[in-house]
Amino acid sequence: MTRAFIFDLDGTLADTLESLVFSVKATLREMDLDEITDEQCRHFVGNGARYLMDHAIRAAGDPEGERLEEAMEVYGCIFDENCTYHVTPYAGMEDVLRRLKEKGIRLAVLSNKPHRQTVKVVEAVFGKELFDCAQGQQEGVKRKPDPAGIYRILEKLGVSVEDCVYVGDSEVDLETGKRAGVRTVSVGWGFRTRKELEDAGAGRILERTEELLEYEEP
Repeated sequence: MTRAFIFDLDGTLADTLESLVFSVKATLREMDLDEITDEQCRHFVGNGARYLMDHAIRAAGDPEGERLEEAMEVYGCIFDENCTYHVTPYAGMEDVLRRLKEKGIRLAVLSNKPHRQTVKVVEAVFGKELFDCAQGQQEGVKRKPDPAGIYRILEKLGVSVEDCVYVGDSEVDLETGKRAGVRTVSVGWGFRTRKELEDAGAGRILERTEELLEYEEP
């Protein structure tokens, strides 16, 4: 039976794209680099802050990524102040989560966003009581698509791989779930197009948050 849902954050639980785009563009301006498009930012999101900024500065006039450490420092300060900027949960998500919670299903978040900002966003958008665990990128735990984060959360929750559903909106999430050996669900309302998900190997792609309730049982 299903005893736990682990969710990706950006593009899965909440629309956080404006916060990321705003912070990336502010960082590039602070560094006197060229501006990049919102669409470029969308493609760079999903693999953690370091990946995001490495690709952003290369696209903005630092092709060798020589200023990455500077970018990480600037971005870290800007994003910490703006990680909740215009962030909203996807339509119906809060109701779905509460319905799962009422059935005794454990809820967790696993994000490649830095841990501090992951917790900050989750608590700002969903409060402190809804999720049993919120885990972002941190030292000592390999980032997705490595399955280490899923295993760590399952250990905390006391739930087996067989009793877990992992939900995400990207090719990174698909690979993470596959490598962890958990049932993996793709959603079509996030930061990747349906074609991008299909090309990454997604089967069924959910289009409405209410469809998540179909996975209460295996």
